[in-house]
Amino acid sequence: MTLTVGTASAPPGEIDTGRLQVGETRDGSPAALPVAVINGAADGKRLYIQAVSDGDELNGLGVVSRLVPQLDPAELSGELVVVGIVNYHGFQVAEHRNPIDDRKTNRTYPGNENGSTSERIAAATYEIAREADLILDLHQGSTSRMLTEARIRCGQRHRLHGECLKLAKVFGTGYVIDQKGPDGQLARVGPDNSIPTIDPELGGCVGWDEESISIGLTGIYNVLKYYGFLDGEVELETQTRAKGFDQYGSPSGGLVTFKCELGERVRPRQTLFEVTDMFGELKARVTADNSGIFWRSRRLPQVATGEYVCSVATNIDTY
Repeated sequence: MTLTVGTASAPPGEIDTGRLQVGETRDGSPAALPVAVINGAADGKRLYIQAVSDGDELNGLGVVSRLVPQLDPAELSGELVVVGIVNYHGFQVAEHRNPIDDRKTNRTYPGNENGSTSERIAAATYEIAREADLILDLHQGSTSRMLTEARIRCGQRHRLHGECLKLAKVFGTGYVIDQKGPDGQLARVGPDNSIPTIDPELGGCVGWDEESISIGLTGIYNVLKYYGFLDGEVELETQTRAKGFDQYGSPSGGLVTFKCELGERVRPRQTLFEVTDMFGELKARVTADNSGIFWRSRRLPQVATGEYVCSVATNIDTY
């Protein structure tokens, strides 16, 4: 059967790219998302992949721009649908939120076809995603420094929690956040409609970085092989899972110097960072409240009083 999304259309054994119109820009020209459809020569599952629902998170786009040219539909069982850029308006100006309605797209699912710009984009993309058997929503840590992780957002009591946990292990970043997410996240809505969904956060950087893109590309190939889209074996590796976080702000304004590296195990009362004035005079020293893993930190050194500085993952186990 021919697979069609927007202007992209491919019969079995073929691939096509096109655009999915989601409205118009302020000058009346089309606002259209880049889409790709890869229709396998043999029957199988459908995988939906999207990237850049936050307009400045580009590592996912780096992944799909490498993935699509590499895939041979003749070797594929099943179907892949890829939306390369979800937050069309934010991407144009390299902003996290959609500047048209000042909303975060990944808080608007399942969307509203008669709603705001972001809600309409969410509705259009979710109409496609809801036909899939698996969903990968590719993100990164905006401009923060962070570990590459896979997020499970449905909550640990959800009926699909086990399937999402397995999908995260197959993707295989090495680190997993297992914590219920905010309303409106695709990784929340997908499982509510019986679709295993994860939210891989492919590191944190300004622009994109090749190491995170490589991890994301490997993760998608793991999914394609494990779930039968492609031939091949996947050796599942142990994942480090965090179920909670301690977040730390700065007690004073100044310049931050970190005393921990990303991924480092920390213990209670261990120094996480120090704050100095502009001439190096120590103003504050912040220590860990609990044992955990140094997981995420701000990139810029300057902080105001109370501004976010870093996060330590807690309630750690492996699976």
